[in-house]
Amino acid sequence: MANSVAPALARRIGLAAQGFGRPHPANPGTRQLNSLVDRLGILQIDSVNVFERSHYLPVFARLGAFDKSALDTLTFAVSGRYIEYWGHEATIMPQASWPLFRWRMQSYRDKSLTDPQSWATANGPFLRWLHAELAEKGPLPASAIEHDANKRVGPWWGWSDVKIGLETLFRWGEIVSAGRAGFERRYALPEQVLPPAVLNRDVPRGDAIRELVRRAAIASGIGTLDDLADYYRLPSADTRTAVSELEDAGELLPVTVPGWLRGAQPRQAWLHSAARRPRTMEASALLSPFDPIVWARSRALRMFDFHYRIEIYTPKPKRVHGYYVLPVLLNDHLSARLDLKNDRAAGILRVQAAWLEPGAPADAADRVAALLRQTAAWQRNETITVAGRGTLAKELAGALGVRPNEDE
Repeated sequence: MANSVAPALARRIGLAAQGFGRPHPANPGTRQLNSLVDRLGILQIDSVNVFERSHYLPVFARLGAFDKSALDTLTFAVSGRYIEYWGHEATIMPQASWPLFRWRMQSYRDKSLTDPQSWATANGPFLRWLHAELAEKGPLPASAIEHDANKRVGPWWGWSDVKIGLETLFRWGEIVSAGRAGFERRYALPEQVLPPAVLNRDVPRGDAIRELVRRAAIASGIGTLDDLADYYRLPSADTRTAVSELEDAGELLPVTVPGWLRGAQPRQAWLHSAARRPRTMEASALLSPFDPIVWARSRALRMFDFHYRIEIYTPKPKRVHGYYVLPVLLNDHLSARLDLKNDRAAGILRVQAAWLEPGAPADAADRVAALLRQTAAWQRNETITVAGRGTLAKELAGALGVRPNEDE
């Protein structure tokens, strides 16, 4: 009979596993940054920059104000400790994790090359040219390769083909990321970037997936089969096998959480044997839409009773909460939503909408105001403005000492 874990404790376990509930260091440096990325396993990358690029936000949420250039130096160096691959979506991960995804690389390759209608099958010569170009000149950004392709390969392959080809080889593991400059990814052959210990490591599929499930369980603290599979986007059947093996080894403990249901039936969940079980949780954080706390919308709903959708691609008249909406974590509750825009030219952090969630603490407006002041200082914004939209807007504006702008 599986043990039962109270829903509030499950929330605290999940948050603690993600690095919440600890005091922020005064000046987060290399040691703290490395420790956090290792704890999370991956930082999801996204190009939307209306407030801040998504991979910086989980770090800010857990460590407080940090030097973004320090994280860039660690994660985007040509041959540093980290590398990019499709770990969840596009993600930064420790270089040593790259071999754990060889099975995924092979799967992508097999799927492309066994389909006679695929782009890769139709463009084999061009893929070989890209490989040769990087062998001769790499590492290179896509823009440099596009320039050479236009001059040397001929008009039948265009700029879009370069990007498709590079991403195809990148998914196959035949080329890798070699850092970024100005957020533009460089590409290289694996042997130009990876040390022999990583390059030559071959992990069988079953062993690799079991290790990824183990890491997902550590990073999640507690989760269902779907939760553990989603962390690294693993196949459900392979995840089930890995969970069974880890349960037999005593590393995963079967539990149930009241209210975690599939239909009317309790859902099976697992607790990592080393997970912390905090009695309380003290936290105040802005969460990226791509933070592991909320990136699995079903888990956010189940764990926090928080229904969350990104509305970037929703037509403006149909948006409910705003364009780029960040959940606000207060202790173990998702207590508010803020639609933020960083007006860098004017030095203004614009709160375009602010919404209060049911069950939020009585001092939510004051705590969100304090969090916004910290955020503005980190972003070097001199001013915070609040539009008049949302159930928290008026009270938040008062806590900030500004007037809500009904025209924004």
